[in-house]
Amino acid sequence: MLVFLAGCVAPDRIAYGPRAAANATIEGFEHIRIYADTGRDLPDARGWLPVPARNEINYLVLSGGGAGGAFSVGALKAWSDKGGRPQFDIVSGVSTGALIAPYAFLGSAYDDTLVDLYTSGVAKELIDADFLPKGLLGASLLKQAPLRTMVERYLTRDILAKIAAEHRKGRRLLVLTSNLDSQRAVIWNMGAIANSGRADALKLFQDVIIASASIPGLYPAVLIKATSEGRAFEEMHSDGGSASQILTIPEGWMASSDKVDWPKGFKFNMFIIVNNTLIPEFSTTTNNTFAVMARANSALIKAQTRSALLATYVYAQKTGIRFHVASIDTQVPYKMTDPFNTNYMRAVYNLGYAKAASGSLWKDRPSFSEPLRIAQPLEQAP
Repeated sequence: MLVFLAGCVAPDRIAYGPRAAANATIEGFEHIRIYADTGRDLPDARGWLPVPARNEINYLVLSGGGAGGAFSVGALKAWSDKGGRPQFDIVSGVSTGALIAPYAFLGSAYDDTLVDLYTSGVAKELIDADFLPKGLLGASLLKQAPLRTMVERYLTRDILAKIAAEHRKGRRLLVLTSNLDSQRAVIWNMGAIANSGRADALKLFQDVIIASASIPGLYPAVLIKATSEGRAFEEMHSDGGSASQILTIPEGWMASSDKVDWPKGFKFNMFIIVNNTLIPEFSTTTNNTFAVMARANSALIKAQTRSALLATYVYAQKTGIRFHVASIDTQVPYKMTDPFNTNYMRAVYNLGYAKAASGSLWKDRPSFSEPLRIAQPLEQAP
């Protein structure tokens, strides 16, 4: 009955078909996005591929993982403090990784801002407990307003201008969303959006970040205006993690050919930070609908991420890319009913920081069977 009622209160949308979806563009913006499943032909290769300033290409990949994004923040902060953190030529983000990516792209000067976002408790603002019962009859369990307010507070015109300046230098910032209408992963060239010079560039930039970070069902999808063959409509975009937890090399590229036209004579380093555990986490599951659904979804995300990592690893072996991956390897207590628990976020932040500071963060191949350590309970986390 609740599902039926939710459908009754859903707002009407302008109908459009698969042909319009395949050829849709964002009015006023050119060459700012591609589907991840297409081949290696880019609409504007010079605007998509990096132009390295040194003899190596450094690619930072930030995964989904919700509150687990604090792990990436801790790792990046320690990397800066320890020294040796490169200026990344490409940064990609999915879901919580999309929230981190713009600041990681701009460099160590923004580490403290990320630390504040992920450890100060401000993330609690994203939960509107009073809305939860009403959400069962609406587009999502939680309101979008708190997430949008946070994104608009931290991603300003000044940040947009700095990202545009780095894009002009040849550096690339990419974010993944899931087009729910077409069931396809969309890669957005965020630097190209920032560099467009359009008055509405900031709004589109923020919309893409919010869409990528909007966990389906928990937060409402984002409607983005598009046109095709003279018709205007709205595409529905949501969590990039629904399509893939990581954005490394587009799947269309990996499947199209073993030979790639990466810049010659450059060392290509790929650093993937997974804001989740990849090895099994034992927990006796309560036999009720939501607990079973949550547990099954957790297993699905692990399997999806493992598959994406293995595909990337094989591709890296064939093409000479230097593969580095880091993930949460300690089982930190976590409550599904408290998704942005401050103690949990501080615990995984400390874990990421400690591993990077000790030099034990990176592995040169995917590994899913290491012994799992159990962290202290949430109430005792530092």
